[in-house]
Amino acid sequence: EVQLQASGGGLVQPGGSLRLSCEASGFTFSRVTMTWVRQAPGKELERVSTISSGGGITTYADPVKGRFTISRDNAKNTLYLQMNNLKPDDTAVYYCAKITDWKSNRGQGTLVTVSS
Repeated sequence: EVQLQASGGGLVQPGGSLRLSCEASGFTFSRVTMTWVRQAPGKELERVSTISSGGGITTYADPVKGRFTISRDNAKNTLYLQMNNLKPDDTAVYYCAKITDWKSNRGQGTLVTVSS
């Protein structure tokens, strides 16, 4: 059974930073392209960033380019998202997922609230 557990969210002021983690199990993590997605209140699910299985290829949605960094540790089956210069528009529940089924299987998310 695929299990994805995101953590590291919280309340942060605009301009602040957070580092999200996602522990994965139930599949061969090192062979799977992974992605971070988020859902803001009243908005549709948005894919934020993606990383290839080996970590060598990364992509970012335009709203987060230059501020977020995705990474992974395949030895620990863990995905990360370093978020800097956070903005109120980044407020959302963040999930990690396999790129193949990010719309249907995202596991438990973590809430990020950016507010002064």
